[in-house]
Amino acid sequence: MRGRVIASFALGFAVGVLLLGAGLWSSGKLQTSVTPPWLQHQQTVAPQSGGLPDTSTSAQLQPAPEPPPPIQPPTTAPATTASTMAPGTMPPTTMPATTGSASRAAGDADRSVVDAPTPMHLGMPLDGINPEKLNDTFHEGRHGHVHEALDILAPKGTPVKAVAEGNVAKLFTSKDGGLTVYQFDNSGKFCFYYAHLDHYAPGLKEGMLLRKGDVLGFVGTTGDAPPSTPHLHLAVFKLGPEKQWWKGDAIDPLPLLK
Repeated sequence: MRGRVIASFALGFAVGVLLLGAGLWSSGKLQTSVTPPWLQHQQTVAPQSGGLPDTSTSAQLQPAPEPPPPIQPPTTAPATTASTMAPGTMPPTTMPATTGSASRAAGDADRSVVDAPTPMHLGMPLDGINPEKLNDTFHEGRHGHVHEALDILAPKGTPVKAVAEGNVAKLFTSKDGGLTVYQFDNSGKFCFYYAHLDHYAPGLKEGMLLRKGDVLGFVGTTGDAPPSTPHLHLAVFKLGPEKQWWKGDAIDPLPLLK
């Protein structure tokens, strides 16, 4: 009889424990939080209420990936060809010097020639003039400065001819020179200046090519030339590297005409 009472009590106690455990399980108090490592990392680095990431140790467990090794450039540079060079450039080469009428066409940009010769044997700009009888006015004074040009007297309207072949660099009207023409020679090293013209030859324009002996204008008295003394003011000067048509080193024209 006593054994049955003990057995009934033990059974009832076991049933009560099971029922209590079932109730606690259903309420979630006995569940164990088991979260995968990758989910733990995402949860710990999520922004907090202040907008800043969590700086706990668990957020720093994943090491940052190492960057890939840099690409080493080739030790031998590829050969340079015309197709791989920048536009407007050419491979280094020795270019022949360009002289004569083939060096420039009408309207072409100025070209420089290495070791350009001095402009010798210039043609006479006016017909019927003997250069041996001309007075050299290069070193004479003019209004507080050295003349640095040659004055050739001639009747008004006498045709003025190009002393050499080259392009018209500038057509200009100034207070002193009046109606003028600046002409570069084919080498682009020298400039010829014709001043006090009465008018230009028909069709004359900047950039056009003048052959030696081509008419470019006519003798006049424009500028500061005396009205009673029509003449051509002829100047020759060596251009600087800037190719400024109004500036250069003056050269006496008379020896070049003789």
